[in-house]
Amino acid sequence: MRHGMVNRKLGRTSAHRNALFRNQLASLIERERIITTLPKAKELRPQIERLITLARTDSVHNRRQAVRVVDETMAAKLFDTLGPRFADRPGGYTRIIKLGPRRGDAAEVAILEFVDFKLETEVKEEAPAKKAKAAPKKETKAKAKAEPEEEAEEAPKKAAKKPAAKKKAPAKAKAKPKTTTKKKSGK
Repeated sequence: MRHGMVNRKLGRTSAHRNALFRNQLASLIERERIITTLPKAKELRPQIERLITLARTDSVHNRRQAVRVVDETMAAKLFDTLGPRFADRPGGYTRIIKLGPRRGDAAEVAILEFVDFKLETEVKEEAPAKKAKAAPKKETKAKAKAEPEEEAEEAPKKAAKKPAAKKKAPAKAKAKPKTTTKKKSGK
């Protein structure tokens, strides 16, 4: 009979499984969003929900129970930011979003995140950086000469991107002579 066999073993020993879940709980508390396999996300969800429920009421006993699972810095974030954020919510603090199969091993991948998580897009961060680069060009030549180090730092970044594009072009050019040499050797 299958009585009392609730949790997935995930092909690990109990110590390894506990360490895995503690690490993932710490990552989830720190970043508020993690990408993992679907079975791991389904096993992790009840654990983080229990911790958030503990964090809703700040007491010494609840803090000590949380420290048993995650370290003190993560417990501090739980009780200072996450607990009060979900104080009015009766449950269901996380969501699982399926992403589909992973390319390498076809494992089902999912995102586990808090319900009120807002993704900060990188496009907004890049736009001010471009404006900052444009501003020194408009300044006087004396200031531009004083800051050649900054431009030198930007140049390797650009140079690092350009060789990747150049590598593709010579590869095509090399491919044509190789085919011609093969044809010549075949005659």
